[in-house]
Amino acid sequence: MRLKILHIALVISIIVIQTQAKAFNFNTDTTHHAQQKDLHEGHTTEKFNPGDFIFDHIKDHYSWHVFTYKGHHYSIPLPVILYSETQGFTVFMSGKLEHGHAYKGFTIAHEGDYKDKIIEVNEHGEFLARPFDISITKNVTAILISYLVLIILFVSIAKKYKTRHDLPPKGLQSLLEPIILFVRDDIAKNSIGEKHYEKYTPFLLTIFFFILINNLLGLFPFFPGGANVTGNITVTLSLALFTFIVTTFTGNKHYWKHIFNPPGVPWWLKLPLPLIPFIELMGVIIKPFVLMIRLFANISAGHIIVLGFFSLIFIFGNMSPFLGYAVSPVSIIFTIFMSFLELLVAFIQAYVFTILSAIYFGMASEEGH
Repeated sequence: MRLKILHIALVISIIVIQTQAKAFNFNTDTTHHAQQKDLHEGHTTEKFNPGDFIFDHIKDHYSWHVFTYKGHHYSIPLPVILYSETQGFTVFMSGKLEHGHAYKGFTIAHEGDYKDKIIEVNEHGEFLARPFDISITKNVTAILISYLVLIILFVSIAKKYKTRHDLPPKGLQSLLEPIILFVRDDIAKNSIGEKHYEKYTPFLLTIFFFILINNLLGLFPFFPGGANVTGNITVTLSLALFTFIVTTFTGNKHYWKHIFNPPGVPWWLKLPLPLIPFIELMGVIIKPFVLMIRLFANISAGHIIVLGFFSLIFIFGNMSPFLGYAVSPVSIIFTIFMSFLELLVAFIQAYVFTILSAIYFGMASEEGH
């Protein structure tokens, strides 16, 4: 049984590595297409750049690369929605901008302050302005997919609870019920208290499963996986803001009294210079900031380390083909190890974000002594 599990894990890891290699070919082609010229013109192809390779994988894109077959890259074009002062609203599919092409005066910048962003150019290709961009990018699409997964999961489980009342859980219900009970009993109830935990539990369940699903999908190299949603600072900022808003607007009078007039603190630390109230108020702002940075940094770091180990093959391969082959086994072993470690981190980070949010909610709803 253990040998079968090990065999399956190795097969999956090989598939992942092969996919990353194909993705490397795709990303190097699309990122540097404008800089690559025909060899007959006297130019050579740009060498492998590990920094560009790594950050091209963890950043957002206007299309979703699926696979490469016989040198042809198959991608899913996504809607581009722009607003410019000269053209107003413009909507088209991102396939119009592939390989450095311009469409209706818009193109993707390959350098400068707006690198990899859509800019407006004139007929000579000169920069005019950066339009207001609300495009459906790869990360936005991944978020919509995770929303759909969440709705399907919880609606189906809710229906089973109604139809199988007082019966033992079955199928998907039996798989997710222990996790739901864990979030409710061990996170919400223990951190918030018996009296108030129920009103916060739906939010905690939603945020836990949203982070977990996106963490797991980010580890899977095939569509609909591969998007770095929870490693995007704007996504983690939004999640932290939700926690901050819920904490702020549900905090009772005892919570705010503890911030602006903390009990047990000498009066000369409150007046005339409100030192302690200022520190407490700064803590209110710092807490969601820490939530944002912790999730973003841990998920991004995991992806960067995995891709860094994988890049060693190409780095040494540029020096010598023999070195590339020699370092491959070591690189693959470390890549597999880090991939499994990332799987553990996916659960840990969902748990940490949820329990810290629950602790903040508990502080906001704590009754006075």
